[in-house]
Amino acid sequence: MFFADALDHAPTRSWLDTLLTHRIGHRYWRRVIEIRDGLLQLSPQLVDAGWFLGGVADGEAELRARVRQNAALGADVIKVMASGGQITPNSPKMWHSQFAAAELAAIVDEAQQSGLPVAAHAHGTDAIAAAADAGVATIEHCTWLREGGGGYDLRDDVAAKIAERGIFACVAWPSDWRGFMNRLGTARADQVVDRFAWMAAHGIRMIPGTDAGAGTSGFDDYAGALQLYEHLGLDRAVIIEMATTTSAEALGLGGRTGQLTPGLSADLLVTAGDPLVDLANLGRLQLVVVRGQATSMVAE
Repeated sequence: MFFADALDHAPTRSWLDTLLTHRIGHRYWRRVIEIRDGLLQLSPQLVDAGWFLGGVADGEAELRARVRQNAALGADVIKVMASGGQITPNSPKMWHSQFAAAELAAIVDEAQQSGLPVAAHAHGTDAIAAAADAGVATIEHCTWLREGGGGYDLRDDVAAKIAERGIFACVAWPSDWRGFMNRLGTARADQVVDRFAWMAAHGIRMIPGTDAGAGTSGFDDYAGALQLYEHLGLDRAVIIEMATTTSAEALGLGGRTGQLTPGLSADLLVTAGDPLVDLANLGRLQLVVVRGQATSMVAE
């Protein structure tokens, strides 16, 4: 179910992931923009990326034109498929780079002229390196796949550049991360844990995301998704900060929300228990407060 459908058909679903900032990118994005604008008084900030670049583009001139088109249509962030994915039939392999470094740099430059950040979907290490060189704001997935497949290619110099430039990494694992790890098998799951620890050791700032709307990843258990990071050994307080303050900063909302500070939006969750004791309490909502106003958007 895409987010637009979810809002239309389940208006009382949990708003945890929205309150902690929500970034969207899918093919029905014009509908999402309508929903975003219609909910400004009702919900916390929705950040709409559109459907990647909104279509096929070849060469720097066409890429710049696509960025300008998305900006004119109301996109909050430009999403670019720096590497292949798994949704589009017959598309490039996940590790394969889809743009030259100069093309990614052109996308970032054009987006900056419209005051927009760029989020780069990148599984392959070559694509991650090119995205870092281009100066994107966030790298989605950041999987570090070796060119040609067959394992990971962890490059210390690229990781150091990502950290130095303040680029955020969103590993985008589903809320059913336990099932995902089981499907990977013990050996590959251990590699994943080591990869996350390697990124953290290099000072890369990670933000929690779920890739909701893709495959079996849903929108209704963000609290469960956060428990992945506890499994990786992170402190609960750090995880909550990742999901609030750090995520807001990554999405360009740090000056509006993400922490309880005078002058920022009073966006609050009231839970049935202390999430510092059990992160699952973040899913046991009693009240959602948006801009200082209580809402009824808590799942029954």
